[in-house]
Amino acid sequence: MGSVRKTLIVIPCYNESQRLKPEAFLSSLEKNRDLVFLFVNDGSDDDTLAVLTSIKNKNVQQVEIMTLDKNSGKAEAVRRGILKAQGGAIDNVGYWDADLATPLHMIDEFCALLDNGDVDAVIGSRVCLLGRKIERKALRHYLGRLFATFASMLLGIRIYDTQCGAKIFRNSPALKDIFSKPFKVRWTFDVEMLARFPLVLGASAREIGTKWVEYPLLEWVDVKGSKIRWKDYVKGGIEFGLLLFYLRSPACKAYKKYLQTIDS
Repeated sequence: MGSVRKTLIVIPCYNESQRLKPEAFLSSLEKNRDLVFLFVNDGSDDDTLAVLTSIKNKNVQQVEIMTLDKNSGKAEAVRRGILKAQGGAIDNVGYWDADLATPLHMIDEFCALLDNGDVDAVIGSRVCLLGRKIERKALRHYLGRLFATFASMLLGIRIYDTQCGAKIFRNSPALKDIFSKPFKVRWTFDVEMLARFPLVLGASAREIGTKWVEYPLLEWVDVKGSKIRWKDYVKGGIEFGLLLFYLRSPACKAYKKYLQTIDS
């Protein structure tokens, strides 16, 4: 029997008291004793913290809570959570949307791929295929496809879905470097995060991409109550321009130096 692999999943939460499903999280933990959930309460002003506390009280060994004093956005909540995970004996670390649009049972399937030593990251991909239940609003789907096409060109790799909120990585010192500095963007931070790997590791995007697996999800449902609004699509477009500036202009040199700067 191989050694046990411990997995920590960061769950960013902002005003999620009405959408959190405590029993789903607790059931997942009961089935996998080597799984830990780190809930990051991102400055919520509703009853999110109370709900999270109730979950932790029922499983203190596998549930952790991190609270940010003010709402800082999903990008910062994920970043802070990933960095906190670096302090423990964790083999795999990732993040998952709190609304469980991607079911929690997919975590085991992602980790099974990471058990292969040739895989460093598993990225959920919302691909509408026969036999799979992918429910997205048509407009969001087509806007998402447009964004993904440009994101793939920016990253220099053929990736179908950068924005799915289900990703797990093999834990490593390099991963800490990837998340060490705050992201320059908020809504499209997944793209910036993936773009940091070549800059930090000193390898080409294509070379690094050979160790990434995009996993077509069996199920993904557009859960009601999403905080994404029309203006966020506009922000996403503006942020894409900002990423283009940092990654595909002379500013890339300064951005790489930014990543290498050690905070005092």
